[in-house]
Amino acid sequence: REIGSIVRSLGCFPTEAELHELLAKVEEEEPTGYVHLEKFLPVMTKVLLDRSYQPIPEDVLLHAFEVLDENKCGYITKEDLVKYLTEE
Repeated sequence: REIGSIVRSLGCFPTEAELHELLAKVEEEEPTGYVHLEKFLPVMTKVLLDRSYQPIPEDVLLHAFEVLDENKCGYITKEDLVKYLTEE
């Protein structure tokens, strides 16, 4: 269930279709909802080495921070960032 979060935490941002393809490579023949590390590591290593998925575009990331900058001052405080990442 959490493979998308794991892959994204490694800096990869696949589309939903690409994520389903990746899941098909690492999932057991009889889907259990779990992925074994022994199957995941070689597939994910290849994905990372081949740079198979593009990182999130800079303008999208910048827009996300602009949305969080409620006062339109060009930055967000450390306290606000911590709040957004832990509470929101």
